Amino acid sequence: MLSPQEILQKTLDSGVAKSLKSLGSLFILGILAGVYIAFASEGSNMAAFNLLAHPSTFGLGKCLAGAIFPGGLMLVVLAGGELFTGNTMMLLPLTAGKIKLTALIRNWVIVYFGNFIGSLFIAVLIVYSGQLNSGNNLLGGITIKIAATKCHLTFIEAFSLGILCNWLVCLAVWMATGAENAIGKIFAIFFPIWLFITSGFEHSVANMYYISAGLLAKSNPDWLNAVTVSSELLDSLTWTQFFFANLLPVSLGNIIGGGIFVAMAYGFAYKKELTAHSD
Repeated sequence: MLSPQEILQKTLDSGVAKSLKSLGSLFILGILAGVYIAFASEGSNMAAFNLLAHPSTFGLGKCLAGAIFPGGLMLVVLAGGELFTGNTMMLLPLTAGKIKLTALIRNWVIVYFGNFIGSLFIAVLIVYSGQLNSGNNLLGGITIKIAATKCHLTFIEAFSLGILCNWLVCLAVWMATGAENAIGKIFAIFFPIWLFITSGFEHSVANMYYISAGLLAKSNPDWLNAVTVSSELLDSLTWTQFFFANLLPVSLGNIIGGGIFVAMAYGFAYKKELTAHSD
């Protein structure tokens, strides 16, 4: 396991390398990362939907979903992918003067769009695969309810949950960067991601699947009637609410949680060591 100072240097170097990747490479790797996180999202829903449907077992359902979801980030880290939430740590090389703001924005925009395309692609496949008929249509109903609940958050709630989420996600990436073998990376990823899903925090890329799937599923009356969802919640489940009431504040929170509270915090803490290494 690398020391925190060594992880910091690797994170800095990785951010510089990410800023130099071609548009095509970033876009393809962004799509793949979106697909991998969507696989984790749909798989965690499948595992836990019966438990999530009842208040008395809701916490157990979140815990089970959390045990499934880390596979998504493992795929991104071990198989390769460009994930917006992890790339928020590119604030480190930006503030260290190693990359320009235009390079940072270019990376984020391309990767974010690629993540969305990948997530939406899996959402479409899941909806048309018939998988949401599982449990006598209950999986479809829970998919709609999860999406509607996310769209009904206030701006400050979504923003705060976004900070908390990516603080843990980027700590998972941070520790995986320091692990020197695959098993170490897997364990470094598993526990923080399990914690973030169990806690119910908000991940912008995961929501690209969760909410897209719910919006697509909403038109199926069998799935819509499988669970009780208030009209107020259902009215919140629109593409406009998705983009402006969830993705926007959650993404901003993710940037702060990962970029500031992980990358920049360690950058400040170990500034002298980083400067000495750079020299």
